[in-house]
Amino acid sequence: MRIVKIIVLVLLVAFVGIQFIPTERNQSDTVPSSDFMLVNNVPPAIKEKLQVSCYDCHSNNTKYPWYNRIQPAAWILEDHIKEGKADLNFSEWDSLSSRRKSSKLRSIIKQIESGEMPLYSYTLIHKDAAFSKAEAEEMITWITRLKDSL
Repeated sequence: MRIVKIIVLVLLVAFVGIQFIPTERNQSDTVPSSDFMLVNNVPPAIKEKLQVSCYDCHSNNTKYPWYNRIQPAAWILEDHIKEGKADLNFSEWDSLSSRRKSSKLRSIIKQIESGEMPLYSYTLIHKDAAFSKAEAEEMITWITRLKDSL
């Protein structure tokens, strides 16, 4: 029983200790002129769904949930955001070449069709981020038209 108490105490001290390790915040006060929404004529329904489902991990301005300052959850969030922005950053959309934009749009279509995006772990907490069948079809149709217009 004494060993269990020591283990619990060590884990508690470690948990409290890691709370003091800061994470990087992905927040900006401005929307750059290269942002996807500003560069493209995005219909309101598509714009809203992109904001809710994609922009937290794929832009320079994340809307953080209540648990964003609790470690190790904050580290997981930071990792997801870094990975998401490395793959696609909507805030820097207009800096991509037409060929790269087309490739990114094809990738978005494939990931929506396969259900890879938004991430399941994200939609568990953000229920409104998940695509309904109709929303997915609408998004795919619009993105396909945008890709074809490049």
